[in-house]
Amino acid sequence: MRAHFVLSEIGVGLRRNVTMTLAVVVSVALSLSLLGGSLLAREQVGSMKDFWYDKVQVSIFLCNKYDAEADPAACPRGAVTDEQKQEIEAELNAYDIVDQVWSESAEEAYEHYREQEKDSPLAAVVTPDQMQESFRVKLHDPEKYEAISTAFAGRDGVHSVQDQRALLENLFQLLNGVNIAALGLMALMLVVALLLIVNTVRVSAFSRRRETGIMRLVGASSFYIQAPFILEAAIAGIIGALFACGLLVSGKLFLIDGFLDERIQVIDFVGWDAVLSVMPFILVVGALMPSIAAMFALRKYLKV
Repeated sequence: MRAHFVLSEIGVGLRRNVTMTLAVVVSVALSLSLLGGSLLAREQVGSMKDFWYDKVQVSIFLCNKYDAEADPAACPRGAVTDEQKQEIEAELNAYDIVDQVWSESAEEAYEHYREQEKDSPLAAVVTPDQMQESFRVKLHDPEKYEAISTAFAGRDGVHSVQDQRALLENLFQLLNGVNIAALGLMALMLVVALLLIVNTVRVSAFSRRRETGIMRLVGASSFYIQAPFILEAAIAGIIGALFACGLLVSGKLFLIDGFLDERIQVIDFVGWDAVLSVMPFILVVGALMPSIAAMFALRKYLKV
């Protein structure tokens, strides 16, 4: 009988405040979908960092005769000598942080340049003697680039030291900025959802103040009186969470698998395992957040 009464009260409350309940469902769905999207975006950025940082290299470009004439400040002692190249390579191989070292001759650099810039008009003008020899260095930990830069930048025979990781930092900063913006919008939507939940519970409690007063007089406990209101909020939150899960599944199915994955093949996008791992968390938040908000609202507004 008690369970039947609580369920009937839940149905009455949802029917009486159907408009506000729908507003709660929509707000919760949008806020939780943004939360899930932010979690997936953070995992995507982490995956991209692990993938690309493992491939980045430190490039040590050596001086040639052309650099010595065109840029004497960078190469004050002229072109690199064979002895200097051997010394640099030996030092690189002696570093514990260095994983592998490759050397690229001026001819190889020229061929790579022509392949990459074959449509550029400069490709027909550039000659092999203008290209720089270089050492390509792969580190065990790309974060320790500064050790290589400090040791070799500015020394005789070295024109410049470049870290490919720096080229990716702007991309990752942009992605992190978008993720932070999504989290901020999610927080705003959560505040809106909480305010709607509080108002919905307040209106529902006010419309049934006579019934709750009678229940209090006949000895009903506070929990028994509050249970229908809390469950109403929880049901609305769970429905919103289900919609949020549906939006995440749709985004993965149509946006990532159906569009981005075919057009941007250099990025390994998050898989279904990541989406499925986020969904239980969204459902739990969708159930707990409205319930807790309803409990606090009832303490203030349920005066019987």
